[in-house]
Amino acid sequence: METVLIIEDDPTMLIGLKDNFEFKGYKVLTAADGEKGLKAALNSKPDLILLDIMLPKINGYEICRLIREEKLATPIIMLTAKGEESDIVLGLNLGADDYVTKPFSIKELLARAAAFLRRAKKEVQDAYEFGDFRLDLSARRLTRKGREIELSPKEFNLLEYFVKKPGRALTRDEILNAVWGYDCVVTSRSIDRFVTTLRNKIEPDPARPIFIHTIRQIGYRFEPPEQK
Repeated sequence: METVLIIEDDPTMLIGLKDNFEFKGYKVLTAADGEKGLKAALNSKPDLILLDIMLPKINGYEICRLIREEKLATPIIMLTAKGEESDIVLGLNLGADDYVTKPFSIKELLARAAAFLRRAKKEVQDAYEFGDFRLDLSARRLTRKGREIELSPKEFNLLEYFVKKPGRALTRDEILNAVWGYDCVVTSRSIDRFVTTLRNKIEPDPARPIFIHTIRQIGYRFEPPEQK
């Protein structure tokens, strides 16, 4: 049974989330303040964390930072009433995997949670498949139905980063640091241009992408169709 930790100080919200996740068969742990939530995260090592941002004692940003400092890779979905892009970007850059803005659809949250838990079970791979494509990391080749698609080294590195982070909301800063490195002089516009070029090579209709989705003012999310 997979364990979900919910850190939320609104008692009505906390009970509602707990009931819905338990109904789906998860073991649910709860914490109503940041101090208890951080302790539960570090001691219980849950499979998924739902983390409110505005918490008493320790806020969600600090919890997220401390969890990642402890090298825990547990998926974290932020629950926030804040709609400002800067707040969302801050949480993602501190190590959160995704976010939902209150009020949110419980069905959508459950679906996102289930997707993260499915993907977390998968071991590190040498090759990734999405749609008709296969990305072979050891051979550094992208093929579609057996036919090779030519990628530049940076395009390959960018696609590799995306396929290894499925479903995650990725900020431009995260992408920049992971693919280009901290010391490289690359702007957000450069990242956007590389994404556009990559879309032209893998998307059936680059104007209506199905794999690489834009998150306005934040970055991108790679959403491969679930493999049967």
